Amino acid sequence: MDIRTETQELLERLGVSKSQISGGDLSVRTPVTGQEIAAIPSMSAAETSSAIEEAHEAFRSWRSVPAPKRGELVRLLGEELRAAKADLGRLVSIEVGKIPSEGLGEVQEMIDICDFAVGLSRQLYGLTIATERPGHRMMETWHPLGVVGVISAFNFPVAVWSWNAALALVCGNAVVWKPSEKTPLTALACAAIFARAAERAGGVPAGLLKVLMGDRALGEVLVDHPKVPLVSATGSTRMGREVAPRLAKRFARAILELGGNNGGIVCPSADLDMALRAIAFGAMGTAGQRCTTLRRLFVHESVYDALLPRLRRAYETVTVGSPLETNALVGPLIDRAAFDGMRKALDRAASEGGKVTGGERVETKHADAYYVRPALVEMPRQAGPVLEETFAPILYVMKYSDFDEVIAEHNAVGAGLSSSIFTRDLSESERFLSAEGSDCGIANVNIGTSGAEIGGAFGGEKETGGGRESGSDAWKAYMRRATNTINYSKALPLAQGVSFDID
Repeated sequence: MDIRTETQELLERLGVSKSQISGGDLSVRTPVTGQEIAAIPSMSAAETSSAIEEAHEAFRSWRSVPAPKRGELVRLLGEELRAAKADLGRLVSIEVGKIPSEGLGEVQEMIDICDFAVGLSRQLYGLTIATERPGHRMMETWHPLGVVGVISAFNFPVAVWSWNAALALVCGNAVVWKPSEKTPLTALACAAIFARAAERAGGVPAGLLKVLMGDRALGEVLVDHPKVPLVSATGSTRMGREVAPRLAKRFARAILELGGNNGGIVCPSADLDMALRAIAFGAMGTAGQRCTTLRRLFVHESVYDALLPRLRRAYETVTVGSPLETNALVGPLIDRAAFDGMRKALDRAASEGGKVTGGERVETKHADAYYVRPALVEMPRQAGPVLEETFAPILYVMKYSDFDEVIAEHNAVGAGLSSSIFTRDLSESERFLSAEGSDCGIANVNIGTSGAEIGGAFGGEKETGGGRESGSDAWKAYMRRATNTINYSKALPLAQGVSFDID
C-alpha cells in the first residue's frame, strides 16, 4: 500500500478527518520515503490566542473538579491509548522514521504515564508543619496553575506531550500543545484520542486540550501569552536560550528539556558484552535522534583494544533501512538538514585527527530519504565537534587512564542530561553517582544513557535547562504552593517573639 494512503487510513481509524490533513499550507513529509503524506492548515496568531483563551476558561472550571475525578479522565485516556496502540505506533514510525518496536514503545510510554498520573491524582500531598505558636496549625496546600503550554520536538512526537499532559491534567490545569511542525499528524491523532476519553468521562470542559498547528511563530505566541503561567519546552539549547528570557520577562515558569551531549565510561572491570549492547542501542537507536543518545564514550586503556574491534564490527554490520519495509535496526534521519549537519561534524572530527568508521549515506530506492550508516569516530582527545551535540548517530570514542581525569572530561561539556558507567567496582560506581561524579540529571550504572522509565523524574542540568518531567515529584512543577497558618486559639502570639500590642 502507498505510504500516503496508509497514513490517511491510519488517521481515519484514529479519528482524524480528511479535512484536517488536506488542502493546507503545512506540508508533512515522512522521513521514510521523503514524500509528502499530508498538508495541514496552519493556524494564525489570532487563532492561537483564541485557543489559549478557551483553554483558560476550561481551566477555571476544571480546577474545581476533585483530583481523583480528574484522574478518571486520564485513566480513560490510557484505555483509549491501549486500544489505539497499534495504529498510533505505526503512525509514529511513518512520521518520525522509528523502527516498529520504538514506535510502539513510545505509545506504551504514554500508557505508563497515564497509569502513574491516575495514582498521583490521589496523592497530591501537602505537609503539616510544626509551628512555634500555641493554638496554631501550619500546613501547605497545592493548587492548579492554569494553562500549561507544551512545546514538543519531532523525535518523541507524542510521549513527551503525554508526560506533561497527564500530570498537568490531574493537577487541575488545561493544556495547550504546540507540536513540532515536522510531526503534526501524531498530535492530531492524540487530540482525537483525548476527545474520545473526554466524551466517555463526561463533564469535561471544552477547550481543556488545544493543539496548535503551524510553525514556530505559534510557539512564540504561546510563550508570550500572559495566561500561560508555565511552558514546558523540549528542543535544542539554542531554542531554550530564546524561550527562557521571554518567559522570565513576564515571570512565567519554565520546564526546559534541551540538549544532551551524553557520555559513558567503560572501566577496566566492565562486563564488555553488556557494555557493547548498551552502547550500541544508546548510540544508534532512533538513528541517534534522542536527547539521551550516547555521543561520547571514554574507554579505559586496558580494555580499549578488546572493546573497539567489536564496536567497529557492530557499526559496520548494523542494519540500516526502511522501518516499514525491512527489519532494520536503524531508520532514517528526519531530513536533509540532519544529514548535512552530520557530515559537517564528521568532516570537523577528521580534521581534528579522528578516525571515522561509517557515516556515509545508505542508498535506497527513496531518493528523498536520508538513511546513513552510524558513525564511530576514534578521537585522540575531546575537542572540536566532540564538545557539541550533533543530532545524528555519531559516537566519539576516547581512551582514558585515570578515573579522576575521566570524570572531569566527562563533565567538561555544556549539557548535563544523561550519563552512564560500566564497572563492577563498587568504589567507581558510587563515586560516579556521588556529588563528585557525574553532573547530569540522569546517572546510570551498567545500563546505557537511553531508555528512561516514567517513574523517575526526567531532565538534566547546565545547558539541558534544569527541568524535570514525568515521575517522582515532578508534579509539583505543574502546581502552585500555598503555606497556610490557622489560629484556633483565643490569643494572637506573633512569631519570633515579636511584641506589637496596641490599645
